[in-house]
Amino acid sequence: MKGFLSKNSMYRHFFKRLCDAVLGIPAILLLSPLVIICALIIRHEDRGPAFFAQKRIGIHKRPFYIYKLRTMRLDAPHDIPTHLLGNPDQYLLRSGKWIRRYSIDELPQLLNIIKGDMSIVGPRPALWNQYDLIAERDKYGANDIRPGLTGWAQINGRDELEISEKAKLDGDYVKRESLMFDLMCIWKTIFKTVRHEGVIEGGTGQG
Repeated sequence: MKGFLSKNSMYRHFFKRLCDAVLGIPAILLLSPLVIICALIIRHEDRGPAFFAQKRIGIHKRPFYIYKLRTMRLDAPHDIPTHLLGNPDQYLLRSGKWIRRYSIDELPQLLNIIKGDMSIVGPRPALWNQYDLIAERDKYGANDIRPGLTGWAQINGRDELEISEKAKLDGDYVKRESLMFDLMCIWKTIFKTVRHEGVIEGGTGQG
């Protein structure tokens, strides 16, 4: 057990940041044309900024601003989890539906990864006012690692998960975090994103 913890800690504190840079920089160069095309579609559909920054909770519960493509109208409520909106479809742009379906709106977070706010794999960063999720994650130490672009909870239910179940899966990730486990999470994320599994507008796992 001691050897496992040492290996786990070494990866988390030394090698994971390097892996994020090695994978993140080529990814942002490769995917930036897709992000730019989607940004132009958003601007054409609904005048206003195509990108926005949103306050989220990072490692050790320190706040930071996450970058996203805008998928909702400018008059949509801000800083409210999607599952708390009575009818989220009424705010979604037409383009926003398929941009969300394939998680393209999350791709600007590759900049957050390069900056060091996030990792490629980790618990999805909670909104600053998602106190229930933050408190649940405290039980499992999931607030003490960098949040991720994707994570173990994301590939095991995503928007279908209840808050308590999502936090428990995030805790499972904390215990299992390693290079091989992260690579498996990335592969499964690609597979599920292509099949757009687990995406439900208004699901409790939004964030």
